[in-house]
Amino acid sequence: MKYGVIDIGSNSVRLLISENGITLKKSLNTTRLAEDKKDGFLSEKPSLRTLNAVLCFVDEAKAERVDKIYIFATAAVRNAVNGKSFALALEKACGIKVDIVPGETEAVLGYKGALKDKDGAVLDIGGGSTEVAVVKDGKCVYAKSLPIGAVVLTDKFGQDSVAVRNFVKNQVAFYGVIPNADFYCIGGTCTSLAAVSLKLAVYDAERVDGYKLTRDEISRLANAISALSVEDRKGLAGLQKERADIIHAGAIILDEIAKYTGVDYFTVSDSDNLEGYLRYVTERK
Repeated sequence: MKYGVIDIGSNSVRLLISENGITLKKSLNTTRLAEDKKDGFLSEKPSLRTLNAVLCFVDEAKAERVDKIYIFATAAVRNAVNGKSFALALEKACGIKVDIVPGETEAVLGYKGALKDKDGAVLDIGGGSTEVAVVKDGKCVYAKSLPIGAVVLTDKFGQDSVAVRNFVKNQVAFYGVIPNADFYCIGGTCTSLAAVSLKLAVYDAERVDGYKLTRDEISRLANAISALSVEDRKGLAGLQKERADIIHAGAIILDEIAKYTGVDYFTVSDSDNLEGYLRYVTERK
C-alpha cells in the first residue's frame, strides 16, 4: 500500500509519501498557522496559507498515485477556539477528514515514529506544544503534552530569550517525574540543532538521524543562537532561514528539558509523528 500523510502543525504543513513502510518522500511548507492568534482564534492569513498548502500537498499525493491520504492536525488547531471550524473548512475544500489529535495522542505518535518497536523516551518540540512519552516493555508508561512551542513562545515573548527561559523553566516542572529511559528527540528544533551542530550546508537526513546532541552542546547552541540577531542566524549552516526567528525558543525548550531530566544526550530522529501517525492508524485497522 502507498500512503500520503499530511501533518498540519503550528509552524509548518508537511507531507509524507510512504509505501510498504518505506519513506519515499517528505515535503514541507512553512505556513505559521499559530502566528498572530488573537483571543485564541486562528488568524485569517495564516489559515489561508495553511489551507492552500494542504490542498497543494493533497494534489501532490494524488500525483504520486497513493492509495490513501490521511490528514492530521496538532496543537495550533487543537488549542484554537475556531480550530474545529477550520478543520471542517479544510475537509470541505479537500474532501478528506482532518483528524485533530489530542496532546497525549500526539506524544504517542512521536514514539511510534521515532522508536518503531524499541523502548525509550521521545521528546517532540513543536511550534505549539512539546510532548514527552516513555515506552517500557513495549507499553507507553508516560505521556504528557505541554502548550509550549517555538512559535507560540516567540509570539508571546519575541526575541527576549531571558523571558522565554524563565517561562519554560516554570512550565517544564509540570512534566513531574519522567521515568528513566534512553531519550530521543524529534521535530524541526531538534533536527535543525543537529544540522547546525554538524555545520551542514545542505540538510542530510542520514547524518542527522541518530546524531547525539549532548547536554553541553545543547546549552552551547541555545546560548549562542540566543545571542545572535535573527538576520545573523540566517547565516548559520544547517538552519533554514524560515526558522531563524523561532529557533532560539525551541533551543531553550530543549536546553531546559535537558537540565530538568538530567540526561547526558538526546539521540535525534529524522522519523517523527508523520511516520508515527501512519503506524498509529494502520495498526488500528
